[in-house]
Amino acid sequence: MRFKILLISFIFCLSAFGQKEKQSYNWMPLINAIARVESGFNPKIVNKAGTHVGYLQIGAGMVQECNNILKAKGEQKRFTLKDRYDKDKSIEMFILFQEKYNPERNVEKAIRMWNGGPRYRNNSTQGYFNKVHRLYLQNITAEEEIST
Repeated sequence: MRFKILLISFIFCLSAFGQKEKQSYNWMPLINAIARVESGFNPKIVNKAGTHVGYLQIGAGMVQECNNILKAKGEQKRFTLKDRYDKDKSIEMFILFQEKYNPERNVEKAIRMWNGGPRYRNNSTQGYFNKVHRLYLQNITAEEEIST
């Protein structure tokens, strides 16, 4: 009996080890912090220069980059410039960008890249990082209080 339990446990571990399930990650506390800084949660807002719009203040270059990522993955889906005004599609673009350039899910890197691109510089993204990170920490604290 003991042998059967060990054997079943071993087989289960092997099958779990062999599976490469895509684990979901909760980006929402960070996305909410970014949205608060970028748009005040307004999906229809346009920046003064007219170049970045929507909930996460997405520019045309980000839309193109997301479409390049989708194309490289062999997916048919493509984003349009109008999609930047859609909160859910903006979040999809954020996550897609992070999956490619930040697979380790590093929060600091995510914040700095959203402001300065994949080749950001710490000195030029520091002020943005400070604002977003403070709000992010507040969001995390609030989530922990709700779950307890």
